[in-house]
This record gives sequence, structure tokens and C-alpha cells, in this order.
Amino acid sequence: MPSEKVLEAKKAKVEQLTETLKSAVSCVLVDYRGITVEEDTKLRRELREANVKYSVEKNSMLRFALKNAGIEGLESVLEGTTAIAVSNDDQTAPARILGKFASASDGKFTLKAGMVDGEIYDENGVMALSKIPSKDVLLSQLVGSLQGPIQGLAAILKAVVDSKSEDAA
Repeated sequence: MPSEKVLEAKKAKVEQLTETLKSAVSCVLVDYRGITVEEDTKLRRELREANVKYSVEKNSMLRFALKNAGIEGLESVLEGTTAIAVSNDDQTAPARILGKFASASDGKFTLKAGMVDGEIYDENGVMALSKIPSKDVLLSQLVGSLQGPIQGLAAILKAVVDSKSEDAA
């Protein structure tokens, strides 16, 4: 039977995970078996730069935290080695970074499942999410696509004004 001190530490860990999951806009669960320390360090650095929290967790702790946070549908993938990446502000960052890493790892690192704004995604869904560009890239693409027609209109209006001024002269 575990001591009271150990139980309290586990309860505190579950509470911390629960709060992290409640405030998350997205999370991705992965099986990290087979990657080297060097690869793990590189991955963690990239996740940290994107403001994504990444940690290895016990499946039992994650089960309790997911239940407490009201997130259902991820329990079935909580087998084997599990790490979780959580973002509080970018819906696609965990999937984008981990999906790229999983594609390059030749099967050593696999996506299990994920969640974005309460919607649960399986491995294929998370991989599809990983292909979506970041919010900043999407916004710059939008601005670029809006700028083109406006510049064209401005050029046409200037040409019309120039031709009218030539006719008047």
C-alpha cells in the first residue's frame, strides 16, 4: 500500500494535469518509444519555442486528469509509452510540430490522438491537422491575397486618371 505522502504527490500531479488540460486549446498524445536523447532534446526545444508544453506522463495519471477535465475519447490510446504536448494559444502547433517529427522518424515516434477545442482526433486526424499552416502564416496569406486585387484596382484607377489628364491637356 502506498504511503500517504506518495498518494498526496500523485493527487497533486493529477490536479496539475487537470488544470493544464482545462486551459488547453489543443493537445496531442504521442508514443515516443525509439527516439534518441538528441532527437528528444531537439523536439523539446522546438516545442518550447512554439510555447507548447511537452511532458512524459503515466497513463493512469492522464486517465484521471482527462476524466477530471471532462475530455472523453482519448482513454483508448493510453497504452505503452505516452507523452503529451499541450498548447494554450495555438490550435495547430502541437500537431504541426509532432506530425513533422513523426513523419521524419521512420516509425520510431508515432502520433496516438489529439484534441482541438474539445474535438477529439485519431492519429490520421492529427496528421491532417499537422499539415495546416500556423495562424501567422494563414493571416499573411490572407493579407497577400487581399492585397493583389487592391493593387490591381489602384493601377487601373491611376491609368484612367492619367489618360483623362492627357485628354484634357
